[in-house]
Amino acid sequence: MSTLPKVAWIGLGIMGSPMSENLVKAGYDVTGYTLERDKLDRLAAAGGTAASSVAEAVRDADVIVTMVPASPQVEAVAYGPDGILENARRGALLIDMSSTTPQTSVDLAAAAKDKGVRVLDAPVSGGEAGAIEAVLSIMVGGDQADFDEAKPLFEALGRTIVRCGPHGSGQTVKAANQLIVAVNIQACAEAVVFLEKSGVDLAAALDVLGGGLAGSTVLARKKDNFLSRDFRPGFRIDLHHKDMGIVTDAARTVGAALPVGAVVAQLVASLRAQGDGGLDHSALLRAVERLSGAQV
Repeated sequence: MSTLPKVAWIGLGIMGSPMSENLVKAGYDVTGYTLERDKLDRLAAAGGTAASSVAEAVRDADVIVTMVPASPQVEAVAYGPDGILENARRGALLIDMSSTTPQTSVDLAAAAKDKGVRVLDAPVSGGEAGAIEAVLSIMVGGDQADFDEAKPLFEALGRTIVRCGPHGSGQTVKAANQLIVAVNIQACAEAVVFLEKSGVDLAAALDVLGGGLAGSTVLARKKDNFLSRDFRPGFRIDLHHKDMGIVTDAARTVGAALPVGAVVAQLVASLRAQGDGGLDHSALLRAVERLSGAQV
């Protein structure tokens, strides 16, 4: 009989499916719920259990993990008579691994405390590949004791796991992460167009750039996307648009100027408005190509 905590996993999308499956591989008893039947079937095939509702999934869980697109979806599954807080047992630990506003996490922790449920905000970075390979970076906000309790579970999902402060801190660091990633992708995209228009061997150029100070995890992860123009979603423009809204709004609240970030946020919004919201965020290359006169 496993001594590991029983886990309820809410949200089985691009990130949630491989992450929940990694917990199954690590020996956890995982019961999942999502809106798509095929995703539930996938979890069951991997050794997990499919639930028919949020309430059913969380009822006997020691740990509840949510991995949904944004604040409205977190609130939809957390609150209300059929939600997590009304159906979780007292003492359960709710870990929200979605990317939301910091205030969403602070409010959720306060509401959960009244129900005897503990909360961590624990958004991740690393994209679909990092989720599959269990090498995600996990930035956590919440109490130290709850973080310590959750650490073994996090270690089945990621490689860099850091408590960043009280409730909301994980989401604040994730917002900063998304700012850096978006600006980095934009710079890479501009470099790709510049190199190609200059007649340089693009693959060779990206190899040598990757080995110098210009090298980054973004360049390493997205190089093949740039070379092949393969923009199948690992992390969709739609979601990065949401995240850029979070970071620009949070920066305004604390009085931090984001001059470059604000420009890139507009470029992401423009790409989405042109119908590319469902593509991977490396599709920022398409926006640069359009601005440079290419028909894409």
